[in-house]
Amino acid sequence: MRMFSPALAASLALASLVAGAAAAAPGDLIYARPGKLVATEDGAKLNLYCMGKGSPAVVFDSGWEDWAPAWAIVQPRVAKFTRACAYDRGGAGFSEPGPTPRTSVRIAGELRDALHRAGVKGPYILVGHAFGSDNVRTFAELYMPEVAGVVLVEGDVMDLEPEDLQERDHEGEVGIIAQLRACRDLVASGQPLPAKAPRSGGAPRTCAQQFFRGLPETAWSPELNASLLKLVETKVAMYDAYASEMEQMPADEAYLQQHRRPYGARPLRAVVTGAHGVHELSAQAPMTAASRRYRDEATKAQEQWLKRSSNARTVVADHSSEYVPFDRPEVVVATIREVYDQSRRPAK
Repeated sequence: MRMFSPALAASLALASLVAGAAAAAPGDLIYARPGKLVATEDGAKLNLYCMGKGSPAVVFDSGWEDWAPAWAIVQPRVAKFTRACAYDRGGAGFSEPGPTPRTSVRIAGELRDALHRAGVKGPYILVGHAFGSDNVRTFAELYMPEVAGVVLVEGDVMDLEPEDLQERDHEGEVGIIAQLRACRDLVASGQPLPAKAPRSGGAPRTCAQQFFRGLPETAWSPELNASLLKLVETKVAMYDAYASEMEQMPADEAYLQQHRRPYGARPLRAVVTGAHGVHELSAQAPMTAASRRYRDEATKAQEQWLKRSSNARTVVADHSSEYVPFDRPEVVVATIREVYDQSRRPAK
């Protein structure tokens, strides 16, 4: 998830990327411009990037304040063996704004509608990172017959965490939304993005550093970074969309608590790191008891979700922040490939 619990935030220091990541996203310019814009029934217009051929198709959903480029390293590798589609949620990236409130139910419905209208047939292997996991799990609850398998990559599963941690997260969300709206108002007035207080041990930053791991991202080309920076400096609708998404997180979690369909034998995988909420591992401060509990409970919750299928397991990505698609993309690709292969086996 993009946010930190207060205790966890105090223990983190952000620094350089994992060695070798900077050259890991060749051809990322496709994410610097719109892909295929697809109108949905409720009025949203989603930006899709699809590549490769095969079935079942793999569909990626990104974390909060992230969009399709989060998969710039992973998606082309998956496209070597099947159809792979990443997208920008309504209002984010190059997608046009959709109706509010931006609930996971609405997001899942828009995604399904866009896939159908774009001719991307199910069933789908759904891959969700961080907050995107709420959306793909909601998609499965709503449209289980169209789901071939699910992979959560350091997924947000707060609906399965202890109540006191849920409450702490929700309390922290209030301040994050206020900061986001302050950035939004300056973008709307055409003013430069304001400086924000640096994280512990970090460099000065602006509102642009709240997107992905902070812009510019050294794993991407200068051209892609320039395109993304232009969006965060000019696109008011993106701030509105992300604020609405975070405002709806308690309702999203309540929905998932109330709707828990079994997955049968569909393959489920949870890629975990033990570093939930940590954007980068370098120069990290000593872990506190509170931050350790936060991470341990997040891992337990992801493992608890796996119990919904008879074909489920945890995949550990060592030496990675929660941004596994950047730090250990080979783990994500191998996990998706395993789910793909198993989903194609004849039912016994």
